[in-house]
Amino acid sequence: MEKIPVSKAMTARTWFLTGASRGLGAHWAEAILARGDRLAATARDKAALASLSERYGDRFLPLQLDVRDSTAVRDAVQSAEGTFGGIDVLVNNAGHMLIGAVEEVEEEQARAQMDVNYFGALWATRAVLPGMRERRAGRVLQVSSLGGLVAYPALGIYQASKWALEAMSESLAAEVAAYGIHVTLIEPVMFPTGLAAESPQARQDPAYAHARQALYAGAGASGLTPGDPAATAEALLALVDTPEPPMRVLFGTGGLEALRTEYSGRLAGLEQWDHVARLAQGKPSGS
Repeated sequence: MEKIPVSKAMTARTWFLTGASRGLGAHWAEAILARGDRLAATARDKAALASLSERYGDRFLPLQLDVRDSTAVRDAVQSAEGTFGGIDVLVNNAGHMLIGAVEEVEEEQARAQMDVNYFGALWATRAVLPGMRERRAGRVLQVSSLGGLVAYPALGIYQASKWALEAMSESLAAEVAAYGIHVTLIEPVMFPTGLAAESPQARQDPAYAHARQALYAGAGASGLTPGDPAATAEALLALVDTPEPPMRVLFGTGGLEALRTEYSGRLAGLEQWDHVARLAQGKPSGS
């Protein structure tokens, strides 16, 4: 008897995917629909999703959405639930990458970065949770970054938005596990998606030319090899089909080595300054 692939053996799921019109999201939307699942997909311009509507009909719900608008996010989720009867998988993928040193970034740019990458994911997550809790099942996939675990010069505000997403999601995972809801942080390493080129950029102050040079020099010397964005779709489907998914998973290679270096350095620094930690502790009361 022919063995049925896992993805085909599964009952069709309903997905809600933000940022579906370009980059990784576009590949994921295609793969989700191609395997027979239902998909509610969002983009800031719904017209960019027209080809999917033509090919997949009533299994596809295109939604125009700016994830910064919490009310609009809630309405979009309710529309998807009303159309498909519930959301099994949320993928918070919408985002942009602000490049600039901390002093170079304007206030409105910093707020916009957090509004899209962190608050947008927060609003969508909060919107799907009541339905998932009621059904006692669900998957929340947060698209973070290797930069959600390591910070580099000239990316501080972008990576701050991802670090916030990491912390919120780790707490969330502990809060909703009792309801059969799994939370996973996807950490893409390096993929040529045009994200940086399509994102707003900070003004460049000559005082921080060295920071930008360090960023690009570090990227060139890191040994990280750009991955194939299309291949991430297969990884995404495999992740969702896993009965017990991980809290975090890297997409792409080279990230483990970078993290080993980062975390060993952090521990070494904390150990070196443990005498100050003990000084701050003070003496036990009564001693």
